[in-house]
Amino acid sequence: MDAAHFFQNDACPFFPCHEGLARERFNCLFCYCPLYALGEDCGGDFSYTASGIKDCSACTRLHDGDGGAELVRASFDQLAKLARRKGDGR
Repeated sequence: MDAAHFFQNDACPFFPCHEGLARERFNCLFCYCPLYALGEDCGGDFSYTASGIKDCSACTRLHDGDGGAELVRASFDQLAKLARRKGDGR
């Protein structure tokens, strides 16, 4: 795995925070998912709670080895659009 795109914090009290991945492949680099803001377009395995909150606890896309950085990079334009000021035409 690419050390520049892989970080593991096994001292975290929540580690591993998602089930289904081998501990040695569990990547904590994106502890807080940058794709969360994309809502239904994030591409992850999520559901919604009864109160309408997005629940990503079943998603492992960004945590499986070092591939998460590429997924975030591929969505950067969508994320940047969300971050723009309202009325900014650029």
